[in-house]
Amino acid sequence: MRELERDLPEAAGREAGGVPLARLVIVGAGRVGTAMARAADAAGLEVALAGRDDVCRACVGADVVLLCVPDAGIEAACREAAAAEPPPSFVGHTSGATTLDALAVATERGAQAFSLHPLQTVPSGNTDLTGAPVAIAGSTPEALAVARALGERLGMTPFEVPEEARAAYHAAASIASNFLITLEESAAALLGRIGVDDGRELLAPLVLRTAANWAEAGSVALTGPIARGDTETVQRHLAALRDTAPELADLYQALAERTRAVAESR
Repeated sequence: MRELERDLPEAAGREAGGVPLARLVIVGAGRVGTAMARAADAAGLEVALAGRDDVCRACVGADVVLLCVPDAGIEAACREAAAAEPPPSFVGHTSGATTLDALAVATERGAQAFSLHPLQTVPSGNTDLTGAPVAIAGSTPEALAVARALGERLGMTPFEVPEEARAAYHAAASIASNFLITLEESAAALLGRIGVDDGRELLAPLVLRTAANWAEAGSVALTGPIARGDTETVQRHLAALRDTAPELADLYQALAERTRAVAESR
């Protein structure tokens, strides 16, 4: 991986089918940017990892610029990248919920826009993205081809998400990942409140087995009182929560209603 202080090398050619990946600049040295840069380096791509304080210089002559910055910072980073002379040919971002409109400054300067969102949790810059699905979009067929080729070179499996459905797509990802952590932390805290220590350690085998069962069988893997139609147990759960952890009662009730609908749809 080439550091910021060095200039990018002259283009070493193009990918098969004419897709330009010879000069790749990744903007944002956080978890996602670092993980992407490591994957690109492992794939043999010439990649520069740029911090937010040197975007314009790093993007001079770049074929592809990938903005790995928080959603609120995409437009500002895009503006800096687009100011490079010559400007990059393709500018993309890694946001799940943001459309390509955030890259309008770059497209106005003649760049083509794309997005590349790994459908994977990235807890650190050392995260291995190999095999992860990656949502892609492009402002043109060529930009979409660049997103697909880059995703594949980084070891991921591309799939397309319509621009008008970006927020719904990202909501699904948040439910599957972020909310799972919230649920498990709530369950562990409830155990702690009744005097059971090491809740995370105790619950982890159950959680992991349940996730594996769902991955293998989908809704058929659903077990428990709601799946059995045991409404009396559910009511006892709610009564216990109102006494012990009232802040979780509404959450439990909402999840119980949704679980009942899943059970009935099987």
